[in-house]
Formats: sequence, structure tokens, C-alpha cells
Amino acid sequence: MRSRALQTASRRAALPRPSTSPPIRLASNLSQRPHSDNVSFPGALKSAFSNKLAFQHPQEWTALPTYRVVDQHGAVVDPTWTPDIPEEKIVKLYTDMLYISILDIIMFDAQRQGRVSFYMVSAGEEAASVGTSSVLEMEDTLFCQYREQGVFRERGFTTKQFMSQLFANKNDPGKGRQMPVHYGSTELNIHTISSTLGTQLPHAAGHAYAQKMRKLQNPESKSAVTAAFFGEGAASTGDFHAALNIAATRSCPIIFICRNNGFAISTPTLDQYRGDGIASRGIGYGIDTIRVDGNDIWAAREAVKRARELALEDGGKPVLIEAMTYRVSHHSTSDDSFAYRARVEVEDWKRRDNPLTRLRKWMEANGMWDDVKEKDARDVMRKEILKGISESEKEKRPPLKAMFDDTYEELTPDLKEQMRKLREIIEKYPDEYDVSEYEGGLESLKEKK
Repeated sequence: MRSRALQTASRRAALPRPSTSPPIRLASNLSQRPHSDNVSFPGALKSAFSNKLAFQHPQEWTALPTYRVVDQHGAVVDPTWTPDIPEEKIVKLYTDMLYISILDIIMFDAQRQGRVSFYMVSAGEEAASVGTSSVLEMEDTLFCQYREQGVFRERGFTTKQFMSQLFANKNDPGKGRQMPVHYGSTELNIHTISSTLGTQLPHAAGHAYAQKMRKLQNPESKSAVTAAFFGEGAASTGDFHAALNIAATRSCPIIFICRNNGFAISTPTLDQYRGDGIASRGIGYGIDTIRVDGNDIWAAREAVKRARELALEDGGKPVLIEAMTYRVSHHSTSDDSFAYRARVEVEDWKRRDNPLTRLRKWMEANGMWDDVKEKDARDVMRKEILKGISESEKEKRPPLKAMFDDTYEELTPDLKEQMRKLREIIEKYPDEYDVSEYEGGLESLKEKK
């Protein structure tokens, strides 16, 4: 019986079936033409034949240019550029950058006081995050790394939301499961940040491919792209290369935004790679690429605005932006950057090419800002952030039961048993485990009938 069934299945499998997959491109489509002057082969379709043996030497190639709109002094250097947003929007972009710079200083100090366990600042990189975010649509899905506070703020992340995550209280959507600065927001269409470098990149490429498939199934749906943020250190991971390759070969509508801030923790760029930055890698994968001055918010906006148009052309394609923006801060509160770079180098960057100062000079030259507005804005934001810290510290932590939730639709028997044993231990040693700071206390661990 079993043998006859297998024979029947084999015969059925051998029958021709209607194809539902796209036609396969035959190798003959790329065959070498007689007497051709070029190579006709996948990956080198227009490579001219040469009778001269010559290796290509990287040092003989000119580095890719860096696009900027406004220089360090706030002067416009692109004569074709004019602001595309009204004054109130420009002021908002500046105050978003200012907010992040103040938040970073206060939270860095809060970590040193032992009020939070960890923090990462984005000093020097505010324009790269706020500027890029400001021209993306809310329908565009974002995958951030851990220095995109400006992206969250520009999209509408509130002080309470920042603090709830940083202090891991009951209002934290992540329920205290992530370490500080690993924000996420379903409402703002931003995936939760992961500590592991580069893992967001193949996820983002896959998401962009899904966007493309949805658009093919429903052409009337609104067009959207994916934006993936990362540092040049993450570009040394295998995930970076896998993401760019699948995005290029599948023509995914995605913008890869690299913050090249000069250091991967304590490793300077000269020790990370020998090529022409990260932008040259995009070209190697056949991806439209640009390098911009990451301290110039206008250059960041113009680049992403055009990149979004390109990403949606012809059904979708990837774009890579490399934003050059020096990291003036320590890598994190666990790092002392003066152990591997000179203090004077950092101070020079702060003084000579600060992204906030650059935008402020331009705004002052155009009558949008002055010292009084600066002082008032700083005072308001500082009070708001300090109040947010005070209020968040008073909130209870997520219920203990939250550590067992959300893996399965319903608690499995083994999770219920783990929860029961945890409750017994806490009940047995109440002086060792104070659970009063958790929402619901010990009651949250009792299984509801």
C-alpha cells in the first residue's frame, strides 16, 4: 500500500503544472556577441575589453565628493538651493536638535548619579538624525540604531516617552525589557532599537521587499519606503553586506543612512577600512549613492528628499547616503574617548563645526533667531526634561508578570510553573526581595482563574 501510494505521488509530481512564478531569464539573453567590444556577463555588462594589463589602484581614484548646502559659518554655498519649508518648521527643526543636545547632557549626568544604568549621547550628530527624519513620511518605516534620538523627537516622541523607556517604568511600551536608549514606537512607525550591531539592516531590507510586494498586489495603495540608520562601524558586519545585496538584487524601496562619525566605539575609521568610506560600497553593490556633510541639516534634508524619490522609481530601488558627522561625545557612559583621542581634537570640532551652531548662524542671518529666543528655549526645555525625570522616577516599574508575557498568546505550562516558583521564592524571602516598586506587587504573579 505504502509503495503504491509513493508511486502515485511520483506520477502526479511528474505531470506538468501551470507556472505561477515569473519567467526565468535564460542564459542566452546574456550571451557574448560575436566581435563585441564589451564583456556581456552578469555583473559586468558594459566592461570594455582591453589589451593592456592594468590593475586598478584605489589611491589613483578621486574620493567621492561631499555635498553641502551651508558651510560652517552658516553661509549658503549651493546657489541653486532655497528653503522649502516655512520659518515655523525651520524653528522646530532647530529646537528639536537643541532639545536632544540638552537631553543628552542631563541624562549623561543622571547616569553618573546612578539614576539610570546606561546612556548614549548623540552630540555632534543632531543634524544627521533630525534632518533626515524631517523629509520622511509617517508611512515610511524606520529602523534605527542607538544614536537616533533626533529621529524620535522629530517624529513626535515626547519627554514622557523618552523617560519611561530610560527609567523602565510601567509606561514603557517595552515593559522594562530593554536597556536604556533602546526606544521604539508603533505609533511613530519606528521599530525598536537592538543592541546588536547591524541586525536592523537585513530586517529593514526584508521590510522594504514586503513593501514592494504589497504595492504590486495593490497598486492604488500609498507609496512608502523603508529607512535604515546605522553607523560606519556597523558597516563592518556581515549583516550590512547581506542587506545591501538583497536590497539591490530585489530592487527594494529602501534608504540606507550611514552616520560616519569617525569611530566604532574606540576604533577610528582608519583602523576599520582602507576604502573610500562607506559610500564606495554602495556603488560596488550597484546602489545609487551620495555622500553628504552630516553637520549640515539642509544637505541632509536635500539628500533624503531626493533619495526618497529615487527609492520609489520604477517600482523601487535602494539608495545609500553617507553622512559625515564627527562624534564629539564619548561612545556611551561606559566609554572614555580621551583614552584613544586627544581632547583638543574634540574641542576643535565642537567649536569649529557644530551642527546646531551652523543652523543657528543661518537662522540669525535670516532674522529667525537671537540670543533671547535661545535662552528662553533652553530654559523651557531644561525644565521640561528635569520635570520628566522627576515624574518618571516616581512611577512604579512594570508588573513582575510582564517578564513572562508576550512570547506566546497564552502562558505555556512551563512558564506558569516558572511564575509559580518565582512567587514562592519571593514569599519565602520577603526581606530579600522588595517588590513594592513593581505595579501590582506580588499579586501580579498570581495566576488568574
